Amino acid sequence: MLVNNQNYRTIWMQDSSIYMINQQLLPHKFEIYQSKNHLQTAEAIKSMIVRGAPAIGAAGAYGLAQAALLYEGQDYEDFKKYVDAAYNALNSTRPTANDLNYALNFVKSKTFVPDSITNSKMRAFEAADEYANWSIEMCRQIGEHGNKLIKNNQNILTHCNAGALACVDFGTALSPIRIAHYNKKNIFVYVDETRPRNQGSSLTAWELANEKISHAIIADNAAGFFMKQGKIDFVIVGADRIAMNGDVANKIGTYEKAVLANENNIPFYVAAPLSTFDSKCRSGSEIPIEERSEDEVLFMHGKDEEGNIKKFRISPQESPAKNPAFDVTPAKYITGIITEKGIIKPIKEEIERFVRNKNQQPL
Repeated sequence: MLVNNQNYRTIWMQDSSIYMINQQLLPHKFEIYQSKNHLQTAEAIKSMIVRGAPAIGAAGAYGLAQAALLYEGQDYEDFKKYVDAAYNALNSTRPTANDLNYALNFVKSKTFVPDSITNSKMRAFEAADEYANWSIEMCRQIGEHGNKLIKNNQNILTHCNAGALACVDFGTALSPIRIAHYNKKNIFVYVDETRPRNQGSSLTAWELANEKISHAIIADNAAGFFMKQGKIDFVIVGADRIAMNGDVANKIGTYEKAVLANENNIPFYVAAPLSTFDSKCRSGSEIPIEERSEDEVLFMHGKDEEGNIKKFRISPQESPAKNPAFDVTPAKYITGIITEKGIIKPIKEEIERFVRNKNQQPL
C-alpha cells in the first residue's frame, strides 16, 4: 500500500522480529510496531495493533514461526510442545475470524521435520512467509475479479476497513476499488465511519487518501439516506468468517447495511479469500461473536487542538455499554462473494463446490 508515496506491507518478519503498522495510532500517527516474541504478537492481535481477518492470519503465521525460531532448548519433543503452546496462545486471541486458524494450521503442518529442531525452525519461517505472499496474491486476484463489476462513474459504499491494512496488501473489499482506480475508472467511495472503533473513518479513509481515490466519510446512520437518494450504486464489504450456507460474519453494522441495500435494490457484495470460508460451520448461527470492551463504545480517541492523541469519554459516567464486535448477514441479502477464484453465489451447493476444489495449501 502507498504511505507517503512509499510502498509498505501491513506486516512482515525480519530475523525473529515481526514488524507491523500500528493501527491503534492511525490516522494521526504512522508508526511501525516491533514484536519481539510470540506473546507480544498475540497481544498485538488481541489489542488490534494488527486487525482484519487476513492480516490476523498473517500475524498468526509469523507468530508461530517466531515461537519456533526463538526456542532455545535442545529437546525435540519439548520443542514440539513449546510450538503447540504458542499455537494455542495465538489461536485464542480473536475468536470470530477464520483466517487465523487457517494460517496457524498451515504453518504448523509445514513446521516439524522429524528430530531436527534447526530444520523445523527454517521450515516454520519459510511457511509463514509463503502464507503472507500467498495472501497478497489472493487479495490481488480478488481485486481483478471485483474490478469487472465496477463501471466508470460509480459510487461505492464500504463498511469498516477491508483494505490493505486488514490484509498484508491490496485488501479484500478495497482491492477491487484499488484495481479500478489503477485502471483509470472514475469512482467515488462512501466510507462508513464504522463505530465504535471508527475503522472506516480512521483506516479506510486514510488508505484512500494515500492512494488519492475520491471519497467522503459518512456517519453510519447516513448510509440509508444516500441509498434512497440513488447516490450509491453498490456495496462491497469484507468478511471475517463465512459459513457453508453463505451467511457472513463481518464488522458490526454490516447486517443493517445489507438489509438497506436489499430494500433499495442495490447489489451487496462480500469480498474474501476462500480461506475465510469455514468448512465446519453450517450456518451463521454457529459463528462465535466476539464481545469486546465496553470502553470502545463509552470512549473515543482523537487528536486535540494541540495535536495530542487522547482518549475522551463521550457517555455518562454511570452508563454501561454492550459491544458485540461482529454481526451475521444472512445469505439471502448477499448478491455475490468475490473470491480469488471468481464470484460465488451465496448458496450452499456452489460454496461447497468451490471450497471442495480449492487448493488447501497456499501457492
